[in-house]
Amino acid sequence: MKLRVGYELVYECPQPTPMLLMLNTHFSFAPQMLVADVLKVDPPVPISQYRDGFGNLCSRLVAPKGHITLSTTALVEVSPDPEIPSPSGEQHPVEELPNECLVFLLGSRYCETDLLSEFAWKQFGKGPLGRPRVQAICDFVHNHIVFNYAHARPTKTAWEAYNERQGVCRDFAHLALTLCRAMNIPARYCTGYISDVNVPLPHSSMDFAGWFEAFIGGTWQTFDARNNVPRTGRVLMARGRDAADVAISNTFGPTKLIKFDVICEEQ
Repeated sequence: MKLRVGYELVYECPQPTPMLLMLNTHFSFAPQMLVADVLKVDPPVPISQYRDGFGNLCSRLVAPKGHITLSTTALVEVSPDPEIPSPSGEQHPVEELPNECLVFLLGSRYCETDLLSEFAWKQFGKGPLGRPRVQAICDFVHNHIVFNYAHARPTKTAWEAYNERQGVCRDFAHLALTLCRAMNIPARYCTGYISDVNVPLPHSSMDFAGWFEAFIGGTWQTFDARNNVPRTGRVLMARGRDAADVAISNTFGPTKLIKFDVICEEQ
């Protein structure tokens, strides 16, 4: 199945403003890209790129005073079938985890493992290990938080989402992965596109989505506490400890986002 993915973002800058962007698909999708998602900038300005410590492709530019438009359109080949869980789902003792997993056991900007550890062990400590435990966490978060754009804010943490019980997909992901970390399961935040293929109408407005991956069965496996069902057409853009590591844009000066359109549709 072919998916067309992309976006058009327009920022207003009262002065020349450096920007750090994370707006490309993840390199792991390179074999599936039929048309590359080249970042387009209007008006044209020089762009430099690098890979961060998590392997994400980052773009740097200086936006001129006035409006700047960031856009891309890409075509990617994905499976037409819903996601299938890996056959392996055992949980690894901390002492046997690969070194690169350990950072994903720790607290981070939006994920306060210290505040949620006691609750996590009381709620999930007597259940089975591995995938059943991660799924139990997803089930809890899915039922605990009410999806509501009106209650989204860029500073909301997992602890606040747990107490407020309202939020958007990143809040579901932050709370779920924080509870996983509290239970000694490495978990990392993911962002990208999720299509509405095979999802009954009505569909909400398309947006970038947040989910997480847990390290079980010797691999990083995808979980989605917000949707909590297998989806068709999930396209990864970036991974990190939490949303702070994978922000689509960081601006180093005053800016205003005046247009935000995201596309993810079957072709």
